[in-house]
Amino acid sequence: MTAVTNPTPSPLAPTPPVVQLPRSRAYWAVADCLTIVRRDLIHRVREPAGIVWQLAFPIVSVLLYGYVFGSAMTVPGGGDYQEFLMPGMFVMTMAFGFMNTATAVVSDKAKGVTDRFRSMPMAPSAVVTGRGIADIIGACIDLVILGLCALAIGWSPDDGPVAAVAGFALLLLLRFALLWVGVFLGLLIPSVETAGNLYALVFPLTMISNVFVAPSLMPDWLGAIATWNPLSATVTATRDLFGNPVASGGGWADDHATLLAVGWPLLLTAIFLPLAVRRFQRLSR
Repeated sequence: MTAVTNPTPSPLAPTPPVVQLPRSRAYWAVADCLTIVRRDLIHRVREPAGIVWQLAFPIVSVLLYGYVFGSAMTVPGGGDYQEFLMPGMFVMTMAFGFMNTATAVVSDKAKGVTDRFRSMPMAPSAVVTGRGIADIIGACIDLVILGLCALAIGWSPDDGPVAAVAGFALLLLLRFALLWVGVFLGLLIPSVETAGNLYALVFPLTMISNVFVAPSLMPDWLGAIATWNPLSATVTATRDLFGNPVASGGGWADDHATLLAVGWPLLLTAIFLPLAVRRFQRLSR
């Protein structure tokens, strides 16, 4: 009988190629999104003037209203005005942040960066979602800087760390909703110069709210608008979570501020996130 032996492969024989399975669409959507996030964060680090400009107004407002006008301000129901003011400053910073989002989107579009992204073999959603995640990371940095400034002037959350974390989570939820408004407007606005006019939209939105004064101190018609302002819900909810003076007017909106602080951002996200994605997909068509 003859033994059957397996032939020993020659060392000069070519190695069979390794077949790689194609990546899934979900994998590339996540990978491309993270690439955009990295690009936007590097751009933010290289141009810190945007962070300084965004935080300058809230910090100046704290000094102006808290120290210059603070002695003349009264909080309905009593309480320190500086503690009443700081949650409003946090919310105002989140609201002003959407202008930076819109400006960055307009700038990328005007320079042709957005068109280059669209011409690449990458997930169509990556540009929009990457911008959103990068802006949320930037919002966290903004809150840390402003929170340190608030602690330096004597503000502190008085209801414990769990309530404080919940309060900052509501602030980030608001920023998450408004950034989609910024992305949509940025894709809609034709130039960077036009994007600067968004300040005229944001400033009245923050002033006609309970950021600086309680709506009960305003005329009835203006107080009603301020009470139902989406920013006012987050301000009232965070004041309550931080243990700061709330100055509630006793209406339905004030009694259910936390519900509205979650509901308004979810509604804005449900409206503007699909609009932003659809607008991006329709560019140059």
